[in-house]
Amino acid sequence: MRYSHLLVLTVLFSSWGTKIVQGQLPTFETPDFPSNGTQMENTVPRNTPPETESVPSSEFTDFELDTELPRPTSPPPEQPYTLGAGDRIRLDIFDAEEYSGEYPVLIDGTLNLPLVGSINVQNLTLETAADRISQEYKTYLVRPIVTLGLVSPRPVKLAIAGEINRPGSYTINPSDADGFPTVTDVIKLANGITLTANIRQVEIRRTYQGEEQVYRVNLWDLLQRGNAGQDIVLRDGDSLYIPTSPITNRNEIRQLADASFAAAASTPLQIAVVGEVTRAGTYTVNSEGSEDPPTVTKAIEQAGGITSFADVRNVRLRRTTRSGDEEVININLWELLQAGNLAQDIPLQPGDTIVVPEAEEINPEEVGSLASASFAPEQIRVNVVGEVERPGTQEVPPNTPLNQAILAAGGFNKRAKESVVELVRLNPNGTVSREEVAVDLSQGINSENNPVLLNNDVVIVRRSGIARVGDTVSSVLSPVGSFFSFLNFFRIFGVFD
Repeated sequence: MRYSHLLVLTVLFSSWGTKIVQGQLPTFETPDFPSNGTQMENTVPRNTPPETESVPSSEFTDFELDTELPRPTSPPPEQPYTLGAGDRIRLDIFDAEEYSGEYPVLIDGTLNLPLVGSINVQNLTLETAADRISQEYKTYLVRPIVTLGLVSPRPVKLAIAGEINRPGSYTINPSDADGFPTVTDVIKLANGITLTANIRQVEIRRTYQGEEQVYRVNLWDLLQRGNAGQDIVLRDGDSLYIPTSPITNRNEIRQLADASFAAAASTPLQIAVVGEVTRAGTYTVNSEGSEDPPTVTKAIEQAGGITSFADVRNVRLRRTTRSGDEEVININLWELLQAGNLAQDIPLQPGDTIVVPEAEEINPEEVGSLASASFAPEQIRVNVVGEVERPGTQEVPPNTPLNQAILAAGGFNKRAKESVVELVRLNPNGTVSREEVAVDLSQGINSENNPVLLNNDVVIVRRSGIARVGDTVSSVLSPVGSFFSFLNFFRIFGVFD
């Protein structure tokens, strides 16, 4: 029996190594990146100040000012987990159960173990830490066999900056979540990317075993091809930077807004609408229960709609990036109306300013289409004065013709000249036009007899010839009538009897 025990011990000690138990980390597959990225239509350069050169996508931005850092590479290779303060490990020493158990890694990166005392395991893998512990126990045990496992990982502290809605530092506990966070997990936690983000070149800065490394992932490849290898698992101490896109692509903006890691559509947005809208000013817009974020037309609609003088072909969206630069996106809402180009109806983000310029001239053939647009006002104001039953300001729907405005004012009264009225209109250049319109209530909409009215038009209904003659005679005979009234006064009291 004694020899059999010696044989077992001999077999065990002959391995003379350390058996390590540790969790397997996810493997990452290097994607096949396109050399120049995806080329799409509706691409325009961002505004760049004349005195400042654009930073090429292959160079570091302000986030990477340290020139000693390595150039960014594709997603990082599989790397073993390294220990740090807050980790809890399970130590098993063969045939020495009194020294085995669970131990926390203290704030200084050390393990306080029985018999050997403090051992520094900061930034060591489980395998390396087991070797170090085994070496320490050799002073007290004969050929100690150490098994080391991770019971619970420490909270993951991360930083994120750039084109993100809530940049800053975040702490995620892997035990409370579904494991270690990925890039998109952190972006969601920071309230999503902005719509000027360049998600093709998301950069990750990591310190691994004392060496600082920079990696680059392409989240656009994740959106377009479902390449989950780009959504890498993050480690404690990682820093993320999302650069500003060097170009503005209207189609791409809508896809960014629909991404799972975009800002929540329910988030209220503070924006400004100025120019040729009914009520210019600042507004808080939201999706009103929709899964889609508010867009340019939604903001214009909330501002009361466009005026009759709006130039919808040259609407401008001013947007400030996280770096403080302002970009201007040109929008053609006429193309949205005529061709249904939804790329022109750009999703908004906080701080946007919409500028609706004044048209140099109004095309009468386009007035009807603009008046019936979703971003036009629901009511326009037309003044009908003169010989009508209810003169004054009338609120009528857009595209209301002249005949309907007259009927809305109660129609002609008995003194009206029903054959002709005068239409007064303020033009975009500040001039006033006056036009006589031959009224024919039996006619449909046409430019000669029943034109479509614009906001703030004035319709003047004059007196008929008979009413004008009667008013003249009345004014001439008014003094004579007053004299006879005066004589009747004395006759009442019998002065002339």
